[in-house]
Amino acid sequence: MGDDLDEQGVDESGDPGDVPDDTASLLVRLQDLLDSARAMPLSASVMVNREEFTSLLREAIDLLPEELRRARWLLKERDDVLARAEREAERIIEAARVRAGRMVERTEVVREARRTADEIVEQAQLHASEMRHEAEDYVDRKLAAFEVVLDRTMQAVQKGRERLQVHVEPLSEVELDEEGPAFFDQDGS
Repeated sequence: MGDDLDEQGVDESGDPGDVPDDTASLLVRLQDLLDSARAMPLSASVMVNREEFTSLLREAIDLLPEELRRARWLLKERDDVLARAEREAERIIEAARVRAGRMVERTEVVREARRTADEIVEQAQLHASEMRHEAEDYVDRKLAAFEVVLDRTMQAVQKGRERLQVHVEPLSEVELDEEGPAFFDQDGS
């Protein structure tokens, strides 16, 4: 993975030919490779190109840490957005306090200042809450997408492992007696 990729894994040069596959697409390619593999005669096993399969599998494994890094980055971004929202709310509240303090000159002015300060505080809290919910929703969507990729990855790996297992059923004694030594007799005698 190159250093010239942005947070989404897109090459900054803009050349779509240089964009690496993501884990999900590599696993789909592995699945396609298994699906299109030639079946072994008299077996549930298939023949695949070991180098191609290993190469794709290594690429998928190498991309997992990158996708995990992106998820951690999203969580950090969420925390940063929440911290900025809280600082902004504190700044607005402090501005409301200062404004209310200046309006203490008259009783009517004081009432108006309290009402305004309460509105500002309420608006700041609503704004901070909205920003927090938006940040959490964004991170939740990204994590859900990552969860889907990981689930597909696990399913593809499990299917691949199941396909690679050889299932040989032993012949019963009746079948062995019926076939007898003629099975191994090459000259027919």
